[in-house]
Amino acid sequence: MPASSRSLTTRPTTGADGLLLVDKPAGVSSHDVVNAARRVLGEKRIGHGGTLDPFATGLLVLLVGRATRLLQYVHDEPKVYQALVRFGAETDTEDLDGAVAREAPLPARAALLAALPALTGTIEQMPPAYSAKRVGGKRAYELARAGHEVVLEKATVRVDSLTLDTFVERDGGVAECRMRVECGGGTYVRSLARDLARAAGSAAHLVALRRERAGVFTLARSVALEQLRDGFAPLAPAIDALEGYPHQPLTEDEVAKIVRGIDVEARVDGPFAALLDPRAPSSAGQLVAFAERRPSERGDRWQPRVVMREATS
Repeated sequence: MPASSRSLTTRPTTGADGLLLVDKPAGVSSHDVVNAARRVLGEKRIGHGGTLDPFATGLLVLLVGRATRLLQYVHDEPKVYQALVRFGAETDTEDLDGAVAREAPLPARAALLAALPALTGTIEQMPPAYSAKRVGGKRAYELARAGHEVVLEKATVRVDSLTLDTFVERDGGVAECRMRVECGGGTYVRSLARDLARAAGSAAHLVALRRERAGVFTLARSVALEQLRDGFAPLAPAIDALEGYPHQPLTEDEVAKIVRGIDVEARVDGPFAALLDPRAPSSAGQLVAFAERRPSERGDRWQPRVVMREATS
């Protein structure tokens, strides 16, 4: 879940605000997709809800304009991936783009299946050296590409489900298999494949990775990158970025308070909520704020953390 200690964020907007879902192809970076959206929408403030490596494909959640202030709350939403794992060799990048760093015999199917429970749940994971993690102010992959030794710390991640299927066997072992992963934000699927193979006495790297879901968002609602580059950018209202959170309609008086940073009564369950103005003329203007529940002598209150509407005099 998002962290509980957040300060109030409010900032004026000059361009488009909202949510855009893109199906990223292989061979481009997540930043390339962001840049394409910036050119089409004419808005510099665009961020994504979780990096996809250049070789990976699938769902990239973009928040645009003032909606970027919600990124910290949607980045950790659970994600679903389909991966193709190739056994027998581990690469320095842990994917097909890297150089072979270690070779090992092909694993037995039984050994792979036996290793799954230890990689499921809340686990400690060593990120790849070629990752976006920061080391001394620089990205780990920048240091690795420059030939420097990269020293990273293990991270606590959550793997909700890890399953294997479509085994391709050769010489008495598994040469490839499909791996389906449901996990929390910050989990490296490349590293899951690495650790799975090591636990089974082998080595592995990813040859394909596709993100199918992020939170409540699926590929069915996305546009292809080529469509985006051609000018097709179906921007959904910012409220759609918070579909996974409870929604509370506000009275006119409560709207006036929230936009000034004043808490209001909490009437729906949950630690966080989207606060809405049902009188707004369109869904694009309904989201007033994203708020955190706070106990008080007057009962539970919603304290605004991100305000999407400017106060009026």
